[in-house]
Amino acid sequence: MNQLKSREPGSDAAPATLPGTLSDTLRGELIAFRRDLHMHPELGNQEFRTTAALKERLEAAGLAPKVLATGTGLMCDIGTWDRRRPMLAIRADIDALPIPDTKSVAYRSTLPDRAHACGHDVHTTAVLGAGLVLAELDRQGRLPAAVRLIFQPAEEVLPGGAADAIECGVLDGVGRIIAVHCDPRVDAGRIGLRPGPITSACDRLEVTLDGPGGHTARPHLTTDLVTAAARVAVDVSAVLARRVDARSGLSVTWGRIEAGHACNVIPQHAELSGTVRCLDLPTWREAPDLVHAAIDEIAALHRAKSTVDYVRGVPPVVNDPVVTELLRDAMAARRGPYAIEDTEQSLGGEDFSWYLEHVPGAMARLGVRTPGDTRVRDLHAGDFDVDEQAITVGVELFTAAALLDAAAGS
Repeated sequence: MNQLKSREPGSDAAPATLPGTLSDTLRGELIAFRRDLHMHPELGNQEFRTTAALKERLEAAGLAPKVLATGTGLMCDIGTWDRRRPMLAIRADIDALPIPDTKSVAYRSTLPDRAHACGHDVHTTAVLGAGLVLAELDRQGRLPAAVRLIFQPAEEVLPGGAADAIECGVLDGVGRIIAVHCDPRVDAGRIGLRPGPITSACDRLEVTLDGPGGHTARPHLTTDLVTAAARVAVDVSAVLARRVDARSGLSVTWGRIEAGHACNVIPQHAELSGTVRCLDLPTWREAPDLVHAAIDEIAALHRAKSTVDYVRGVPPVVNDPVVTELLRDAMAARRGPYAIEDTEQSLGGEDFSWYLEHVPGAMARLGVRTPGDTRVRDLHAGDFDVDEQAITVGVELFTAAALLDAAAGS
């Protein structure tokens, strides 16, 4: 790979000049496109309007997008594929979340309990913009190698729409894949990079506890199911902490617990729902057995019958060092090395990891915080929003990566 040299501190050297920057007209169009998506969020595997909008715009640019066999999402090749050389793929996720949009902005969601509160509208718009820029370069004869765009549905639906997209053939002919994810802790105009693991594994956990029930005056004659549920909620993490290496970051966090209907009745049924997260692949592979055993042991101590539904989610995203360096070189080429910062591994899950089971790739964190803004906007929150400068940065990053990757293989 041809790597661009980073500037030394204090150097006056400018970033390398590459074609493929945005015109003011296209920048304005992309902002409008993102706001339209934001106003019309669609949940996983229901992204029909989003898919149609992408297809229409790509076709207007002279491209031939193909809707995935799943019915939503699409892929689109730009340039002529030389079968001797695998393509670079650029991936976006297009689905929204089932939460209300609480912002007071003109482009607030028009649908109740639906919001683009994870930035997928930004990911989608950035990949669309990159596709439009690369298509124009191809028409000019300035795109040395073919590039594939992947607009993937259902990232928020475990185990993730990436697996379905792969079955639809989106990786056929692909040798490397790149993506971004919005990060409200990073200023717009910058990206965060990390070789190796950048997200965690994430699974879903559903637990039911059952007992005979009874009167709260006589808990010793029955199974005190509320106490049993409380002990499962509290003690599972403590048990696991002594059965796995602490460096694996195995974490069980509960999001729902329900039991009972009256203050003087010990219930017969209780339910708990939560997530299991961990930082490394070996522990993720062992996690179902470990978690199941811990729950059964704690429930048995309180004479409750336990049923565990452990739903596999996604493994960690493990960035390939070479592809991570491609993203670093691309950002340095556009905005200089000081627009890049190191980032930590998060406990969030991302189904981009399924692509990396097949081909090397890397995901960058795309800064979306307005510089100087002290408000805390977190992902998966109803007030989540972005500095739309991030769209331009995403397009520039993707186009530069495609050009540098093509030059490295020429």
